[in-house]
Amino acid sequence: MIDGLFKKYIDPLWEMPARPLSRVFTANQVTLMGLGLIAVVSLAYVWHQAPFWYAITLAIAFSADSLDGAVARLRHESSAFGGYLDAIVDRYQEMIAIAALAYVSDAWAAGFFALSGAFLTSYMKARAAMETKVDNVAWPDFFERQERIFFICLALVLQSLLGSSLDVIPGALWLLAILTHATALQRFLRARKLLKDGA
Repeated sequence: MIDGLFKKYIDPLWEMPARPLSRVFTANQVTLMGLGLIAVVSLAYVWHQAPFWYAITLAIAFSADSLDGAVARLRHESSAFGGYLDAIVDRYQEMIAIAALAYVSDAWAAGFFALSGAFLTSYMKARAAMETKVDNVAWPDFFERQERIFFICLALVLQSLLGSSLDVIPGALWLLAILTHATALQRFLRARKLLKDGA
């Protein structure tokens, strides 16, 4: 929802930090570097298991992921493949982050349903676009990727505040699972209406 509603305001903010990168790297290289950064900070969390530092580094790593679009605009190299690569890398980034949370908290079932809900949310729109014309920014749904990232980082900060007195992460993953599947259902209902109206 955040990305769909505020994309045109947020995107220009990334152009300043993207400018020096655009002189050296292509947008697709920046996309892949973002994936590597998520992998590094997630592996670090598996090792140090400090939720506060994972929240901070994860937020920075996910923020850096937004640089690829700005680099593409600055280099005038936006492409269909670049958009496709970015979408695929986004899924891998989320998978890595949720897997790290599930591993450290031993909450594999919650992690599975949270991840499947996230993937289905993405798939609902992609599959609808195969059947009818879909406006990429006209789907401001409840719990999209930006909201999921914010939620994960918030849960990690809460975990760091509570310490060992309460393991917040399993419950947060179950709540994430509910919210992502609710969003997938929201998209299903929108797609159903679009497809019926276009029939």
